[in-house]
Amino acid sequence: MKLLRLARILSIGLRYGLEEFFLGHERVRPLRWLVRVTLFWRPLNEPRGVRLRRALEALGPIFVKFGQMLSTLEATYKKPLADVFAEFDATPVASASVAQVHFARLHDGTAIAVKVLRPGIAPVIAHDVSLLYAAAGLVEKLFADGKRLRPREVVSEFEKHLADELDLMREAANCSQLRRNFKDSPLLKVPEVYWDYCGRDVMVMDRMDGIPVSQIGRLRESGVNIPKLAATGVEIFFTQVFRDGFFHADMHPGNILVRPGSEQYIALDFGIMGTLTEVDKQYLARNFLAFFRRDYKGVALAHLESGWVPPDTRIDELEAAVRAVCEPVFDRPLKDISFGRVLLQLFQASRRFNVEIQPQLVLLQKTLLNIEGLGRQLDPELDLWKTAKPFLERWMNEQMGWRALVKNLQAEAPKWAVLLPQLPRLAHTYLSRSDDQGALETRLERIAAQQARNTWLLAATIGLAALTLAITLLK
Repeated sequence: MKLLRLARILSIGLRYGLEEFFLGHERVRPLRWLVRVTLFWRPLNEPRGVRLRRALEALGPIFVKFGQMLSTLEATYKKPLADVFAEFDATPVASASVAQVHFARLHDGTAIAVKVLRPGIAPVIAHDVSLLYAAAGLVEKLFADGKRLRPREVVSEFEKHLADELDLMREAANCSQLRRNFKDSPLLKVPEVYWDYCGRDVMVMDRMDGIPVSQIGRLRESGVNIPKLAATGVEIFFTQVFRDGFFHADMHPGNILVRPGSEQYIALDFGIMGTLTEVDKQYLARNFLAFFRRDYKGVALAHLESGWVPPDTRIDELEAAVRAVCEPVFDRPLKDISFGRVLLQLFQASRRFNVEIQPQLVLLQKTLLNIEGLGRQLDPELDLWKTAKPFLERWMNEQMGWRALVKNLQAEAPKWAVLLPQLPRLAHTYLSRSDDQGALETRLERIAAQQARNTWLLAATIGLAALTLAITLLK
């Protein structure tokens, strides 16, 4: 089965001329002319990017029979579909390679959307992922930057998110979490999940009505303030990343609606969500804020302290490299900036300094590119830096100011309330464990001696301070 799938992938790749992505390497470049001569009949007039998209579309499952979808639903509910839903539209309103969505209505009249996983998709994806691992191994061996790019870790991260996408109960949980994070928010609306109707292969949620974010004309006709909508999108992104550490990582226009007559977004499709640890958030915020302030030394130091560059890296050289890439894009509207080009230049600079790729941040980079495309589409004059900087400064103040201290104390107080009464017993237990009484006495004597020295130093310091104060007063 795997060999057949591999043969199909190779045949489609050759049909669309995708060998160009691999035969550019100097070790296999002599094979390029042989492939071109052998497959001279192929029409390769379209750009390489277009051919890649067509190949990917040909590889994914394009449709599934309605009978298969019915079997999936009835297997989940263990009853006829008419007993579950009062109405069910057999025509999918959205269809992708992994799942499809149908509109329906519950017996109490609630309008819902039913997402159904395509039958048999899991084995296909598992085979494709195994091939990605093989390709990652080749990248590590063939390319000088292979190990630094950590392709196996990147594929592993990708595999985790694919596994999440194939479990619609997990997607429902993602949706529920995001809804809770933005409860009563004027920025983002998230559908409610109906857990009684959800299973691993089926997810049921509120039916969301809105205008696709890509239909700018309809948005304007409904009274939406387009520049404000673009700024709101930036705020939603940074709120998800830095406040929650939990963000929608598939924010292409097909997954975003806008409530008519407002600047409130409606989120759809929660299969791919990104998460960040507190450490990741802190270092990312430092990088973003230093970047927005043009503090390139701060960017370099953040990379060094996070361990993303080797400890012997020269800060001044890394600072100069970041400045050369970033300085030209400041004070420009979004229409004049290409994040893709900036990321490529940063990637080229990172090669010189052996910057390790962080697999957990790959989804964030992908989402940033989605945000760029969305912002460029909505408001090409949007100044991303001025829009994002106040939010980041406010967030950093909350993380490092007195509010953060109170918040951390509140979080840690229950732990200390349990631990403090146990400290004498724990200390006694630790001291009594020693089999060598003489060694225990020696340690206690050292502690006593150290305490005596500390007491003497404290007394001397206080005396010296008193003498200095008296001399000052006499003057």
